[in-house]
Amino acid sequence: MLTLLLAQDTPMPTDAPPLPAPQDFTAWLTPEKLTELAQDYGLPLLFALIILIAAYILSGIASRSVTKAVTKAKIDLTLARFFGKMAKYTVLILGVIIALGKMGVEVTAFAAILAAAGFAVGMALSGTLGHFASGVMLLIFRPFKIGDVVNAGGITGKVYEISLFTTAMDTPDNRRIIIPNGAIYGSTIENISHHDTRRVDVAVGVDYSADIDKTREILDAAARSVEGTLTDPAHAIVLGNLGDSSVNWTVRVWCNAADYWGIKEAATRAVKQHLDNAGIGIPFPQMDIHMDKTDA
Repeated sequence: MLTLLLAQDTPMPTDAPPLPAPQDFTAWLTPEKLTELAQDYGLPLLFALIILIAAYILSGIASRSVTKAVTKAKIDLTLARFFGKMAKYTVLILGVIIALGKMGVEVTAFAAILAAAGFAVGMALSGTLGHFASGVMLLIFRPFKIGDVVNAGGITGKVYEISLFTTAMDTPDNRRIIIPNGAIYGSTIENISHHDTRRVDVAVGVDYSADIDKTREILDAAARSVEGTLTDPAHAIVLGNLGDSSVNWTVRVWCNAADYWGIKEAATRAVKQHLDNAGIGIPFPQMDIHMDKTDA
C-alpha cells in the first residue's frame, strides 16, 4: 500500500522517454534500434573486453621480460621478481583505465583519485618506503652478499638474508639480528670478508732498555714461526712510536680470511714467547714521580 501511495504522489519526470509497452516491445526493437544499441553499447563493450584481454596477455609478457632482463643483469632474484610484478600490474592498470575510457567513463577523475591515494599512502609509509628504497639499492649495488661478514648499522655479523625492507644477520655469539635497510644503507658498510686474504696485526711494547735491532730480529723470528701465514704478501716488523712506558712495535702477517682468528691467536702467542725467551720485557704502564726537596 505504501508503495502505491508513493507511486501516486511522486510525479514522473516530463523529459524521460516513454518506455514501450510490453505488447509494443517487438515493434520498438527495430533493426535500426538494434544497430543504434550496438553502436552505443555493444562496440564499446567489445573494445573494452578486447583491451582487457590484450592487457592481461601483455602484462604476462612484460613480467617475464623484465624478470629475465633484471636476472641477466646479475641483480638479486628477489628484486628481479619484484620488478616483474610491478611491470605486470602497471600494464594491467593501464589496460583497465583505457578500457574504462572506451566505455565512456571519465578517466581523468579516476586518475586524480589514484594519484591522491598514492600520495596519501606514500606519506603514511614514508619510513617504510625509505627502507624499501634502501633495500633496492642494496640488491642492485650489492655491497655485500649472503654469507659475508659485515659491520653495518652498528652490528657485526654474518649476513643471513637480504630482503626488500630488512637484512638479517647472525652475530658471532649466534644471535639473529634484523636491521632495517635504511639503517644499513644510510651508514658506513664494512665488508670484513670481501677479500680472500687478511692482514693480522699484533701490537706490542718492549722495554726502553731493549736493543732496537735485536728486538726486530726476535719479532721477525716470531712472525716466521707462525704456521699458516702467507709469504706473499710477506710479513713485516714495524717500529711504531716511543710511548710513555715502552717502545711500540707492530708485527704484521698475512693469512687466508677464513684462518684470521686462529692466526691472530698464534701470532700473539709467538710474539710473547719469543720476547720472554730473549729476556726482553713487556712493561706495564708506569709513571716516574720526582719530588723536589724543600727546606722547612
